[in-house]
Amino acid sequence: MADIEPGLAAPQDGAPPDAPDTTLSALREDVTALVEDARNYAEAELAFQKTRAALAGKHGARALVMLVLALVLLHLALIALAVGAVIALAPLVTIWGAIAIVVGVMLLGVALLVRAALADGKLLAAMFGSEDAS
Repeated sequence: MADIEPGLAAPQDGAPPDAPDTTLSALREDVTALVEDARNYAEAELAFQKTRAALAGKHGARALVMLVLALVLLHLALIALAVGAVIALAPLVTIWGAIAIVVGVMLLGVALLVRAALADGKLLAAMFGSEDAS
């Protein structure tokens, strides 16, 4: 109580006379620290997402290249199979007969695949089409 000016009454709750300013400045410091922490968090999150997107793009592009290469190799293997089938059938039937058989089987396969794709397309159209369309 010795630090109180003479003639002034001591505060009832035991706080110093300038307590509201101290509390307000402490609150300002806390809010400032909170805003700074939020800014730091946002910057760190943005940097993390940029890094993750770059990594995903790099690996996605690599996977796409590998898939294209796999499809090219599959295509070459199917060509080799067709040529081999023609060569294997040539002694049994003429060369033109062997070519006709191989091409006919391939066209039959294409027709079956197109038919299956059209059936799936009709199913998708029915799922996403309007109710009154027929």
